[in-house]
Amino acid sequence: MYGERLLRDRGLRVTRPRLAVLAVLTECQAHLDVEEITVRVRERLDSVSVQAVYDVLGALTAAGLARRIAPAGGAAHYEARVGDNHHHLVCRQCGGITDVDCATGAAPCLEPIDTAGFVVEEAEVTYWGVCATCRS
Repeated sequence: MYGERLLRDRGLRVTRPRLAVLAVLTECQAHLDVEEITVRVRERLDSVSVQAVYDVLGALTAAGLARRIAPAGGAAHYEARVGDNHHHLVCRQCGGITDVDCATGAAPCLEPIDTAGFVVEEAEVTYWGVCATCRS
């Protein structure tokens, strides 16, 4: 199975909660918070604790199979879109999050004036505004 192979390729044990969380993130193709993920995982498994979902998300994020987005003032959200150079639009009214491709395309798309000895690998950009639904 696809999910099993992904987990094994990243050195993770294959467990039902990991497969379920990975499937939810992959199939949904959205930015979900832990509560939304837990509800969807519980539809697949008899039971799973919120803590187990947090643990799985931590493992998937560390392994590069999920990305954690934490807009200022809001709950963390997770997505399966990893390994590319994209950013996010966040609605100030409803909190909705939408992917937006990087304007320059190359990673990292922003270079600081002074790197203070760091090797910059990624730039995280969040655009804030009001989505079309909230504007209407």
